[in-house]
Amino acid sequence: MSFSTEPVSTPPATRSQRNRGTSVKVFLVIWLVLIGAGIAATYWYSNHLQQAMLKSLDAKWQTQTNAIKADYNAKLTSLSKEVGELSSKVQSFNELLTFTKDNASNKTDNSNKLYTQLNEVKKQLNALQSKMDLLK
Repeated sequence: MSFSTEPVSTPPATRSQRNRGTSVKVFLVIWLVLIGAGIAATYWYSNHLQQAMLKSLDAKWQTQTNAIKADYNAKLTSLSKEVGELSSKVQSFNELLTFTKDNASNKTDNSNKLYTQLNEVKKQLNALQSKMDLLK
């Protein structure tokens, strides 16, 4: 048997290919992990911003709703007072008209004047009532 005195060396190409293959795999895995972490962080942050925006909008809408309710209640109260006042005026005009009709003679025409005033007051009362119905 004849042996050669030269050292046997492994081909350099196979070693560098193995080292390159593992480093490329590690590099790709690290990049995939970083991309996944970035996507997860983006998703979490967008949900956080969405919740914060919803809370601020809800608070804003609550304040506006409360202001509208207060304004509505104030208008409704003032219209109720006006309707009450007009109702009392209508009642007093009805009493006066009844009294005038009972005491009317052929010489005076006061009942027609009172009747006209009563009709005007009734028109105003109906107008206020329609405004209250619109507010309701």
